[in-house]
Amino acid sequence: MGGVPFPVDMLARRVFLRGMAGSLGSMAVSHLLRQQGTARGDEPVGNASPTPGASFGRAKSVICLFQHGGPSQMDLFDPKPLLTRYDGQPYPGGDLEAHFDQQKGNCLGSPYKFAKYGGCGMDLCELLPHTGAIADEICLVRSMKTESVDHEAALRLIHTGKFLAGMPVWGSWVLYALGSENENLPAYVVLSDPGGLPVDGERNWSSGWLPAQFQGTTFRSGANPVLNLTTPSGISGAARRRQLDFLKQINTGHLNRHPHSSELAARLTQFETAARMQTAVPEVLDLSSETESTRKLYGLDEPATQEYGTRCLLARRLVERGVRFVQLYLSGQPWDTHSKNAESLKGLCRRTDQSSAALVRDLKQRGLLDSTIVIWTGEFGRLPISQGKDGRDHNRHGFSLWLAGGGFRRGHVHGATDEFGYAATQDIVNVHDLHATLLHALGLDHRRLTLPHDGREASLTDVDVTGAQRVDALLG
Repeated sequence: MGGVPFPVDMLARRVFLRGMAGSLGSMAVSHLLRQQGTARGDEPVGNASPTPGASFGRAKSVICLFQHGGPSQMDLFDPKPLLTRYDGQPYPGGDLEAHFDQQKGNCLGSPYKFAKYGGCGMDLCELLPHTGAIADEICLVRSMKTESVDHEAALRLIHTGKFLAGMPVWGSWVLYALGSENENLPAYVVLSDPGGLPVDGERNWSSGWLPAQFQGTTFRSGANPVLNLTTPSGISGAARRRQLDFLKQINTGHLNRHPHSSELAARLTQFETAARMQTAVPEVLDLSSETESTRKLYGLDEPATQEYGTRCLLARRLVERGVRFVQLYLSGQPWDTHSKNAESLKGLCRRTDQSSAALVRDLKQRGLLDSTIVIWTGEFGRLPISQGKDGRDHNRHGFSLWLAGGGFRRGHVHGATDEFGYAATQDIVNVHDLHATLLHALGLDHRRLTLPHDGREASLTDVDVTGAQRVDALLG
């Protein structure tokens, strides 16, 4: 590594990668620096530093409860009495954008009642009693907007900040900036639905053009949560060690001949991580040490909530052990209620409400909520008019999400939509602003978290193009 005129630990990340790009040594040193920084509790390595003048972020990990399909904001989080009054009548607000334009119907009021919850008096749907019970812990954003009514494009936007496929997701950016706190577990874990992949599949947790080591690692349900992790019967520990050493020798030689392959570099570290995971993964997935009260809190004693509750509990156990970023997904896009909106919402809330709220409550009682961001969101919302008889179409102009912990305001409602819930009108937050704010809560400046790509400094928010800015009103 000759030719470097000053100590490696003083290098900015972009200079480090330009000067030593592609070499195995650079990957190893970068990995060690991230480990040293997080072990000391220092600021993130390289150029991923906090906003000048700001204290280091309160949060150090993220749990994303992603709700594929677009939850209906006016039925769950954003009560609209005027919409209920106009139920069955033509929409009086002029033309509105619909994904299925030929199926536009009349106003569709919510069939469910809203009530005030918590000391903050937050209005939430009767289908969300458990979320209501943590109203004083959450920051509810009612003024979200995005730029597409197409599922795949909207999913890519909320995960990567870009419409194009093949971009790094925000979890990968977080891992790139902050590194890992537990070398025995993947730093970015995806808890997948046993029913199958979500729409857009593994792109939802892809590292894109960032090195492959920053992509999400999927933990599946069942006896083998991580494929090919278990040592075959009849293979001793010493024999497995010799196999790994031989593979490392082969892969290192191959990498030396192809020094710009991030996949090869990632493979080297992944074999070693996998060996350590053989002990760490079974331990984290073993819920036998959890108390009966904790299991009931998450709904593991009820068939309707058992599966999702188990994954929420696993998310807490992973964060507890230093995993940086955890995501839960649902199979397909169940919140995409083009028909039977009311009936579908009832079942979905029954499945997810208790466990989502239990996660927040459990993190708080264990002293982990201040350092963990929990975010509950979909890719967009729904329209205030019907699609067909009893469905709702896509809506990019207004939707709701909530956040808890990690320095976000407690018991707070931010922004508003119009009287029918169609468009955000007050204190609007777009996806780029959301990303900037989430990064800030983690102690990262979205303007400085960059990496050279295709001849420019690329970032999650691309502030020169998007004008992204953090929303300080969301932070406590």
